[in-house]
Amino acid sequence: MIQKISRIAGWLAFAFIAFVTISPIDDRPSIAAPQIEHFAAFALLGLLLVMGYPRRALAVVVMIAASAYALEALQLLTPDRHARLLDATVKAVGGLCGIGAGRILLPLLQDQIDRFRKLPQQSAG
Repeated sequence: MIQKISRIAGWLAFAFIAFVTISPIDDRPSIAAPQIEHFAAFALLGLLLVMGYPRRALAVVVMIAASAYALEALQLLTPDRHARLLDATVKAVGGLCGIGAGRILLPLLQDQIDRFRKLPQQSAG
């Protein structure tokens, strides 16, 4: 169940990040400093995707890194955006941190779910 929800949320997050990255600068939501937003967005994306695809961690790493640089490069196609190597690197590092957190968090969550399932069924008697 965690994997299914994480997959859906991860792909929705990716779509949102892609949209925001290549949309006009005035349409981009802003809640913090740009570098913090870049890091946090890709950290969340990495976390969700590695939890959704735990047996494909290497593929998730490649996808996160490639998408960080590719989405940044796509900004060259828009007249009011700019592509920066630093921005792409911050995104990639954020994604890798999210992947690391997911690799730590998933076994802990799975352990809690397994413990919950082992509890005796309580009847509504």
